[in-house]
Amino acid sequence: MQANSGISQDSIIALATPYGLGAIAVIRLSGEGVIDLADAYFKARAKGKTLNSVASHTVHLGHIMDEKRVIDEVLVTVFKTPHSYTGENVVEISCHGSVYIQQEILQLFLKHGARHAEAGEFTLRAFLNGKMDLSQAEAVADVIASDSQASHSIAMQQMRGGFSNEIAALRTELLNFASLIELELDFSEEDVEFADRTEFQVLVSKIKNVIKRLIDSFALGNVLKSGIPVAIVGEPNVGKSTLLNTLLNEDKAIVSEIAGTTRDAIEDEIVLQGVTYRFIDTAGIRETKDVVENIGIQKTFENIEKAQLVLHLIDASKKLDLTNLSKEDQELQEKYPQKKILTLLNKADALSDKQLEKLRAIQPNCILISAKHKTGLEALLSHLTQLVNTGSLTNQQTVVSNSRHFEALTKAFEALNEVQKGMDENISSDLMAIDIRQALFHLGEITGEITNDDLLGNIFANFCIGK
Repeated sequence: MQANSGISQDSIIALATPYGLGAIAVIRLSGEGVIDLADAYFKARAKGKTLNSVASHTVHLGHIMDEKRVIDEVLVTVFKTPHSYTGENVVEISCHGSVYIQQEILQLFLKHGARHAEAGEFTLRAFLNGKMDLSQAEAVADVIASDSQASHSIAMQQMRGGFSNEIAALRTELLNFASLIELELDFSEEDVEFADRTEFQVLVSKIKNVIKRLIDSFALGNVLKSGIPVAIVGEPNVGKSTLLNTLLNEDKAIVSEIAGTTRDAIEDEIVLQGVTYRFIDTAGIRETKDVVENIGIQKTFENIEKAQLVLHLIDASKKLDLTNLSKEDQELQEKYPQKKILTLLNKADALSDKQLEKLRAIQPNCILISAKHKTGLEALLSHLTQLVNTGSLTNQQTVVSNSRHFEALTKAFEALNEVQKGMDENISSDLMAIDIRQALFHLGEITGEITNDDLLGNIFANFCIGK
């Protein structure tokens, strides 16, 4: 689909603010005829003023009228094409937040020519009218959904076009050389070479390095976007539920002296230094004949598999001889070698200063805490933020958080590998051109230079109505 094809010119309307009672509500209209449509039912406070006669980006006080009946006193903002969010004429009506008033205004315009906007249709029109590319359009939804500083930073960087600009620059450089390769095909009988193979090798290596960095950033971007899952594991009664309650500052999990109280995973989120963490309190790991508890323990191992970080909690007051301490840690590390595991020695409040000093000397990499008395938590939180490498965020580097972009980048990288392999083997220009086209195709998929109706339908179906 071309960026200017299939654009509907009809008038669409939707509530741009959340449904329900509030101080104000904003109703948005977009389309070629919306200024005329709004003008027919808006009576400005200033005598003789019409919306057609006012300048773009101006706000006007008046009433929405249904014949002689006043529905509400409103503020109407006018945005004239092409200087609007969608690139079309846009009218936004700010009314009082009564659900009745919202519905009356919506029904008035629906009855006289507008239709309900579909999910994401305003942003879809912005994309089709060239106001933003596809990756920026997707970032709009991410900005709305962001619930932490980290996820907001990633979405804003993408929406401002940082990612798009980087991809566009790569694609342009590759396209310039691709054009020379294609030109060689036109003069194949003359056996001429327009594209310098040495320069092309350097370019492909450079583009691959950039794409590889973007691909590698997805591991960080994905977890920052959706929250970093952290599993709290250990034997029964080591204080896992107490630690969860302390971190959340609420009694989320049942705390009891009876071993095996937690039978199922309990999960909640907190934001630490701008990053969302999803803490999961799991059933204690031990040998048991209790069928229900065994199911909970099995879920513990499943949650460890899913977790980005694992907090291994040990009751320090029962492990003073340290005979099993290293063994427990070693077994967990051997079972999950790819996991980041942080060992916490809990119930440090029950130990003497001499015992604490001994533990610190023998286990310098463990963190001593008391979940019950909330001590040692600053060290724990500091370690958590160190384990999550957010340096690329503070350095304003592009971080990929969208799985569609990750897939397209991976395919482009594979195509460039084939290009490089072809040059090493000195294959013909026509075969090399196939792989170059594939790389260009996948880079174009990211920004929407190459797309289709099914892809657009899937992307914008996840938007909220009114955006």
